[in-house]
Amino acid sequence: MEERNTVSFSRLLSDGSTHSTLSSDSDYEYYQTEIFDQLPSIQASRPEQNKPEEQLSHDHLSRGPRDKASMLPLRNLAMCIQGKRDARDKRKMQISNIGYWESWRRSQSINRKRVWAHMGGAIKGLLPWQHTLHAIEGRFGVGVKAYFVFLRYLVYLNLLHCALISGFILGPTLFYGRSNNSEPLMFGGNDSVLDFFLGSGYLDRSPVFFGFYTRGSLDLLCLNTPLLYLAGILTIIFLSLIMVVRRTTVGYKHTWMLGKRYSMNVSYKIFCGWDFTIQYPAAATLKHSFIRNDLKLFLEEQSFSMREAERTFGQWARLYLLRFFLNLLVLSLLGGAFYLIYFATHTSQSVGQVSDPFQFPLFSLLLQYFPAIAINFVNLFLPHIFRKISSFEDYSFTTQINATLVRSIFLKLASLGIYLFFVITTTSQCRENQFGREMYKLCIFNFLATFCNAFFLNYPRKLVQEKYPLSLLARLSGKQHFLIPFNVLDLVHIQTVSWVGVYYCPLLPLIGTVTLIATLYIKKFTVLRCCVAEQRMFRASSSSVLFHFMLLLGLLMAAATLGFNLYQDKQTFTPSSSCGPFGKGETVFNVTGVCVDSLPSLAQSTLHYLASEAFAIPFILAEIIIVTSYVSRGRANQKAIERLKDMLVMFR
Repeated sequence: MEERNTVSFSRLLSDGSTHSTLSSDSDYEYYQTEIFDQLPSIQASRPEQNKPEEQLSHDHLSRGPRDKASMLPLRNLAMCIQGKRDARDKRKMQISNIGYWESWRRSQSINRKRVWAHMGGAIKGLLPWQHTLHAIEGRFGVGVKAYFVFLRYLVYLNLLHCALISGFILGPTLFYGRSNNSEPLMFGGNDSVLDFFLGSGYLDRSPVFFGFYTRGSLDLLCLNTPLLYLAGILTIIFLSLIMVVRRTTVGYKHTWMLGKRYSMNVSYKIFCGWDFTIQYPAAATLKHSFIRNDLKLFLEEQSFSMREAERTFGQWARLYLLRFFLNLLVLSLLGGAFYLIYFATHTSQSVGQVSDPFQFPLFSLLLQYFPAIAINFVNLFLPHIFRKISSFEDYSFTTQINATLVRSIFLKLASLGIYLFFVITTTSQCRENQFGREMYKLCIFNFLATFCNAFFLNYPRKLVQEKYPLSLLARLSGKQHFLIPFNVLDLVHIQTVSWVGVYYCPLLPLIGTVTLIATLYIKKFTVLRCCVAEQRMFRASSSSVLFHFMLLLGLLMAAATLGFNLYQDKQTFTPSSSCGPFGKGETVFNVTGVCVDSLPSLAQSTLHYLASEAFAIPFILAEIIIVTSYVSRGRANQKAIERLKDMLVMFR
C-alpha cells in the first residue's frame, strides 16, 4: 500500500499582519511554501535531491529526514492541536529509529534555534520606538506603521552618513587643523540669531558648510583633506545606492511573489485572509474592517471591469476626450508651479543682492525663504488637486492612486530639479557655500512646515471637531485621515534634499537626523491625537517598490547634480570656487591626478585600464550575460510556478 503524500502549506501573512514589505524591521521576510522547493533554481542548488532512491532511503535511515518542518518547534508549526500531537508522535518514532548521537544533535539544534529566536525577540524589543509602532499598528493598521518604519529607516541611514562624515571629513579636519590663513571660528559684530535660519554669518564660517574645510597639516600626495573630503562624499553616495537598490529589488521580488494573490477568487479572501496571530479585540476589529474593505475593493474592481466592457464607442470617445482635457489641466498646473518656483528663485536672488538685511530683518528672512515657501506650497496643494482630478478620469481605484502618485513624484522631483538648476547657474564668491545655504534652508523650512501643519492646522481642527461637533466648520472640515502616500512623498523629498546638499553642506545629514527624529514624534502626535483609522485598506506591499524607487530617483538626482558640477569644472578648466578644500586654483581632477601620478607604474597602468574603453566593453558584455542568465532562470521559475498551480487546482 502506497503511503499518501501529505502537502503542508504555510499560511501567507496578509497586509494586516505583523509584517509587510515596508514594515519589516531589518530585511524583507519571505513567506515560502513547499511550492518553491519545486522550482528549477532551488532544485539545482540541492544536489542531494538528484541521488538515487536507494541512496536517499539509506540516508534517511542513517540520518533521518532533514525537512524544515521536522526541525522547527511545535508551537511554530502552522497546524491545529491534533496535527501538532501527531507531529510530536512522529518525531518520537523517528528518534527511536535513529542513534543516540543523531537524536542529541537534533535536540541541540532545536535548542539553539530557540535561543536565537529569544535573542532576536529581545533585540527587536530594544529597537527605538518599537512600542510606538505596535500602538500605531493596533489602531491604524500596518499601512500607517509602514510609514513610521520607513521613517525610522531614514533615521538609521542618516546616522550612517553622520558616521562617515565624522570619519572622513570632520575628524581629520579637527585633528590636523586647517590652513594658517583660515578665518577664526568666533562670533562677530555682524552675527545674529537670523544666521541660524539663513545659514549666513557665523554659520557660514562653521563646519556646517563647504568653505570651512581647508588644507591643514595633513598634506600628503594621496592623503590630504581634499581627497578625504571627496572620498567621504563618494562613499556616502555609493553606499546609499547599494542599500536603496537592494531594498528596491528585494521589495520588487517580494511583491512579484505575493502580489498575485490579490487577483484570486473571493473564497481565498474569505477562508485564507484571517491573521491568527491577532491577540487583542481592537486588532481583531481592525482586521475585520480590512477584510471587509478588501472584499469591497474587489467587488468594485469587478464592477468597474464589467462596466468598462459594456462601454460603447461613443462613450469611449467622450471618456478619452475628457481625459485629454484633464491631462491638459494637469500640465497647466505643473507649468504654473514651475513658473512660480522660477519667479520665487529669481526674485529672491535679485532683490536679496540689493536689499540691506539689517534694515529689514523680517523681510530679508521671508525673501530668503521665498523659493522654499513656493516649493512647499506647490508640493502641499497640487497632489490633493491631482487626486481630485484622477477621480473624474473614470479609472479603477488602484489606477487612480498610481496616477496620483506618478504625477506627485514628477512634481516634487521636477520642482526640486528646476530650483537646483537656477541655483547652480548663479555665481558668487564661494558658490559651494551658496548652494549649501539653499539646501540648508530647504531642510529647515520642510521641518517648520511639518511643525506648523501639525500644531497650527491639524490640532486646532481636531479641537473644533471635539468641542463643537455640530458646527458648520466641523462638518466642512470632516474627519482627518493619515494619507500614507503623500506623507511618504514628503519623506522622500526631505531625503533627496539631504543627498543633494551633502557635498556642499557636510553636516546636513546630522541636521536631517535631528529633524527626522522630531518629525517622527510630530507625526506620532498627529496620528494618535488627530486622525482616525482609514476605512479603505492601504496595501503597503503594492506601493513599497514605488516608494523605494522614488528614493532611488532622488539619489540619482543628487549624483547627477554633483557630476554636473564636477563636469562643468573640468570643461572650464578653472576652479569652481576660491574656498573649501579645492581652493587656491585646485580642482577635483588636479588633486586626484597628482595622487595617481605618485603611485607605482603598475597601479597607474591598472587604473588607466579600468578607466578606458578596453575594460568597459568586456564589463558590459559580462553584465549582459549575467542579466540574461537571471532572466532565463526567472522565466523557468515562472513556468514551474504555473505548472504547480495547475497541479494544486487538480488536487482541489
